Amino acid sequence: MIEITGNNLLSETDYLTFSQLDNLKGYENVTLPLIKDRLEKHPYVVSADVELENQNKTKVILTEKKIMAVVLGGREPYFITVEFQILPLFTNTKFSDLPVISNPKKSDSLKPLEIFKDEDIIEAFKIIDAARLTNKNILKRLSEINLRNGGDIILSFSGVKPPVIYGKGEPAKKMVYLELMWEGIINGSSFTEESDYIDIRFANEIYVGSASNGTKTGLN
Repeated sequence: MIEITGNNLLSETDYLTFSQLDNLKGYENVTLPLIKDRLEKHPYVVSADVELENQNKTKVILTEKKIMAVVLGGREPYFITVEFQILPLFTNTKFSDLPVISNPKKSDSLKPLEIFKDEDIIEAFKIIDAARLTNKNILKRLSEINLRNGGDIILSFSGVKPPVIYGKGEPAKKMVYLELMWEGIINGSSFTEESDYIDIRFANEIYVGSASNGTKTGLN
């Protein structure tokens, strides 16, 4: 019997099945190094610490790669790690509260296990980090970072009607601007509920309004 702990992205059964360790009856040559080697070949695994608890039970503590977001390459979704590595999304993968990075430049270049790192992806990572440091509720509701193939970045939030035109540069400063309005945004104030967009691209000013008529709010 092999018991796995430390797994969050996949179940114990999924890891064992992928590693062909799910049915060991009749096998006499299954060693601890072999178990470790097979599990560490999984795309999600950084390391597997293996120890024999008793004659019939082996304990494994997995360390999984840290996932930053889901990134869309054409129609295919992938994980992207904090190290900018692209990982496949398996059928039974479990994840929640991860933002989606859509429309990156060169999206056709996304390939599992390769590094995908350009200035727009770096900008998306900075936005995620800024949200985490500024207000974890903002990060939790951040559903999409639309890179628009190199254009002005647009953010979407779950439960929030208007998208946020975020632009490029100064992600931490802009996240502070967004937090100043956050309570009104999530509580559906008439100021934002009737709006088509929130624009925070400009220094010390936020524009809220429709595509044809915007209302400027100063932050001085």
